[in-house]
Order: sequence, then structure tokens, then C-alpha cells
Amino acid sequence: MIRVLLVDDQQLIRAGLRMLLDAEDGMEVVGEAGEGRGAVTLAAQLLPDVVVMDLRMPGVDGITATSRIMAERPSTRVLVLTTFGDDDHLYPALQAGACGFLLKDAPPEELLNGIRQAAAGESPFSQDVLRRLVRRAVDARPEAPARVDGLTAREQDVLDLVAEGLTNTEIADRLHIGVTTVKTHITALMTKTNSPNRVRLALSAQRT
Repeated sequence: MIRVLLVDDQQLIRAGLRMLLDAEDGMEVVGEAGEGRGAVTLAAQLLPDVVVMDLRMPGVDGITATSRIMAERPSTRVLVLTTFGDDDHLYPALQAGACGFLLKDAPPEELLNGIRQAAAGESPFSQDVLRRLVRRAVDARPEAPARVDGLTAREQDVLDLVAEGLTNTEIADRLHIGVTTVKTHITALMTKTNSPNRVRLALSAQRT
């Protein structure tokens, strides 16, 4: 059972999220907070597996709350859910210790999958945010990494497109293969490159 703490200053949004999660097998909402200070207190008391964290809140904001939660209990997974996907919110949240970053216009299934991924130690991101992170990481690398050994030709094709910031659907369209096949290749690539997430995987790509 994944124990979830909901943090958002809008009661209506918290109520909607609670309904969504309570209807899902394997998830339990153990508490709610309407601002950051309460989130820090409840995280210490309730020991949730995942904190779904809004960023803009009165008083103690979500970034400060994330930092305090991670300082007190580093094993907690904080998943940001926000309206604001710009760099001014993204990078401070990640620096504070958030494991993932989803936007509030995401489909319900994306949020549910994101919570599962966060609880499993992965880093869920909305596709637009992930694409920006990948491109920033690749562009910031001072030199091309060594080519990864042991990849099939198709895996190398997929890896190159991951480095370009393409989504699974876009990779499937570009290579004329199914999305499920792309996911299978990416899982294999993460194993072969020892990459914990898609951003790190992109840095394993051979750049020409």
C-alpha cells in the first residue's frame, strides 16, 4: 500500500485528488495539508511514502517544505504537482529534493503512474518538462560521452532519440515501431547503461 500525503492550498483540488487516489487499489491518502508548515509536520507524524506537493502556497511554500521534509526524512519521495512548469519553479524544486515534477493538467492516469513510480524510487516527469531537462543536460555536457557497448542497432537508434528529448510516442513515430516496443527498448537501455532515469539515460547517448 502506497501511503500518500496531499499538499495543496486549494481544498477543492485536495478533495479531487483524494477521490482519485481513494478509488485506486494500492494507494491510501493518509493526510492532507493546505500549506507547507503543516506538510512538514504531517510528513514527520504520518511517515508517507509519497508527498504530492503543490509549490505556490501561502506562508511556507512547497519548495521550502520539500527541503525541510527531505532534511528530516530523506527516504520520503516528494512528487511536485503544480500549474507552473517553468525553470524558476522546476530547478529549485529539484534542488530541494523533489523526485519528480508533474503538471496539474496531466491526465489522472499520469498522476497515478507518477505516484507509483515515485514510490518505486523512479523520477516521474511530465513530458514537456522531461524534454527540457534532457536537452539542458545534454547541451551542458562538455564533451560527448563514450559510445555505449553492447547495444543493438535499434537500441542505439532509440537512445539517440532519447538524447534529442523525444517522447516515447515521437520515437515510435520516427522509427515506425510501437510505443510498447519503445518502452521495452528504454527499459533495456536503462539496465545496460545503469541509468536510474531518462535524463541520465540521455547522457549515455553517443553524440555526433
